[in-house]
Amino acid sequence: MAHECISVFDIFKIGVGPSSSHTLGPWRAAQRFLQQIDDNGRLADITKLQVLLYGSLAKTGHGHGTDIAVQLGLCGDDPVTFDVNQINPKMDTIRRSRKMLVAGKYEIDFDPVEDIDFLFEESLPFHPNALTFLVTFTDGEQRAATYYSIGGGFVIQEGDANGGGKQVDLPFPIDTARQLLQWCIKTGYSISELVMENEQAWRSEEETRQGILNIWRVMQECTFRGCHTTGELPGGLKVARRAAALNKKLLKGRTYSDYNSWIEAIRAGGEHFSYTLDWVSCFALAVNEENASFGRVVTAPTNGAAGVIPAVLQYFIIFCDGFREDKIEQFLLTASEIGSIFKKRSTISAAMGGCQAEIGVSSAMAAAALTECLGGSQRQVLMAAEIAMEHHLGLTCDPIGGLVQIPCIERNTMGAIKAITASQLALQSNPELAKVSLDAVVKTMWETAQDMNSKYKETSDGGLAVNIPISLPEC
Repeated sequence: MAHECISVFDIFKIGVGPSSSHTLGPWRAAQRFLQQIDDNGRLADITKLQVLLYGSLAKTGHGHGTDIAVQLGLCGDDPVTFDVNQINPKMDTIRRSRKMLVAGKYEIDFDPVEDIDFLFEESLPFHPNALTFLVTFTDGEQRAATYYSIGGGFVIQEGDANGGGKQVDLPFPIDTARQLLQWCIKTGYSISELVMENEQAWRSEEETRQGILNIWRVMQECTFRGCHTTGELPGGLKVARRAAALNKKLLKGRTYSDYNSWIEAIRAGGEHFSYTLDWVSCFALAVNEENASFGRVVTAPTNGAAGVIPAVLQYFIIFCDGFREDKIEQFLLTASEIGSIFKKRSTISAAMGGCQAEIGVSSAMAAAALTECLGGSQRQVLMAAEIAMEHHLGLTCDPIGGLVQIPCIERNTMGAIKAITASQLALQSNPELAKVSLDAVVKTMWETAQDMNSKYKETSDGGLAVNIPISLPEC
């Protein structure tokens, strides 16, 4: 494939936590499989369904809710609209009855314990996140299809030469940071303006703007909800949610009634360094506590790294006076292009590249977006992205208990702070003197990913995952 076309809405997807690779991707794969069966007019003929989970999907599938995701997908539910409060009741019903309504219409026998097979010792060569659907029809015919969840909710089917991508004629095709800069120099566009021009190959500018603001709305609601929800995260680690307590402590009794007045209450606390730092951490914690609780989040570019961009965007809105729709659009458009370059030239899958592929990429995206919104040049934007990723190189993925909680939630706070630091460094630097380009760091990240031992790639076979007993309380 000469060029992969990636839209802002491919990088930013509305879905359900806790993982874009292990939850959203398998959910979408199940939907695609059912659609193929439906296209052949055979949904009503299904008598048996089985799911095989391979590699990383098997090893951390329970902690990431992979089994739950595939069942919801096979039931015909959609991650964008499904009421997350109904997840547990629906799973309880299927488990007790050992029945499933395929596509919400056709009842079949289905026992999750027997019909979802976790193949812990088997991995397919193309990608560690693989799953196969097996179906049997009333006439005895059987059919199988294998899918790969390659990061950020992207899914491709085995044998799909097109890679599942949307092929359109973009006015400014971009695969590398160098090409992006060349187009900016040739046209005089900022990065966000160039991305908006490309987006019109899919839809009108107004539709893109409304879609971006909807993405922001979900991020905003997720952050606000996470800052006001207490209790423990599910999964057995007994991790206490911290964002709500931090939110209350920082506000010192200042009152508010909704998101807008909350923002004003935060601003009223001043702008000193430790206060600002605490709020950035609070925002990131809030989003990823929601993600860990099967809440509605936006992949940015993944669920495990979903808190970095909302946290930095909240920082920009509150502490840099950036609460304008056009600035929010500019932020997310710029961030999406940086994410797409990493997706094309390296990976955004922790199962392929460790946490550098998730937190590292999200930090680079946020750093670039903040830099453009603060008036940085195109070269400074790319420099900020490079700085942010350079200092995430080699970061492993080692979730304790296979849950997107420790160390994943705190890593979002670190990624957000690094993004802001990288942006400030770039804004105060001459990018002409930079020794490392963004393309060089993307290439280095991919080489590091290939060299990294598989036990540090979301398998929970190494790092903190094996050195911290899961019976211990939260650190």
